[in-house]
Amino acid sequence: MTDAITRFSGFADLYERVRPKPPREIVDLVRQWIDRPDPDVVDLGAGTGGATLLWDRATAVEPSADMRAVAASRLDPDRYRIVEGTAEATTLPDACADVVTASQALHWFDPAEAFPEIARILRPGGVFVAFDNDWPPSVDWEVDAAWHEFDRTLSALEDTRASRPPKAPKHEHADRLRASGLFRHVTELALHDRDSGDATRLYEVALSQGGAMSARNAGYTDEQIGLAQLREVAERRIPTAAPWWWTYRIRLAVTPR
Repeated sequence: MTDAITRFSGFADLYERVRPKPPREIVDLVRQWIDRPDPDVVDLGAGTGGATLLWDRATAVEPSADMRAVAASRLDPDRYRIVEGTAEATTLPDACADVVTASQALHWFDPAEAFPEIARILRPGGVFVAFDNDWPPSVDWEVDAAWHEFDRTLSALEDTRASRPPKAPKHEHADRLRASGLFRHVTELALHDRDSGDATRLYEVALSQGGAMSARNAGYTDEQIGLAQLREVAERRIPTAAPWWWTYRIRLAVTPR
């Protein structure tokens, strides 16, 4: 069974190029929740730094050397610090952050170890914000149906190979945060964003899923993974760039004062 770090190694450039960037309204939302005009921010599982760049300055914590290398190429070292670490062991000092974020990453964390670590590095009254975009973007009904068929095909393949590392169901994130007893208030909401893409980008976004790349590296074909079928529909329905509508699920958790 591959681990989540290995699963996302070797294609950081593709990941950075095609993955959606989170909406800047997330920063506006968090600023309303925290009474600090210039918060110290830590971004866990920062990947290539897409969510880190939402902030004027931040510390990016990322375990993958590939992802850190891409992040280093785009993050200004005068404003951003990149640290090798995990959500379970950040290597950061106690009470060093007003805001801790996790973009497209919380489902890979071990809650029993990550939640106490997050609470440890947050200052009293600090905010943990975790957000994920729904897959796929809303583009077209046939594209949507084809994506879900690709997801079923890939999931069945991963089950057969026993290659999927453990991950926490996203719809249970808020309940797990509440059950931890580490936060005095937890809530969740949705924000929306828009960008655009064509069939090629949709195919590459699907390929950037860790399971798809892992299966390809193991020798499976695009047909076996379900990518070829998705690409055929996308090339017919969105041969040129069309609007993509994204939904972001956001969980906010506040530490005691």
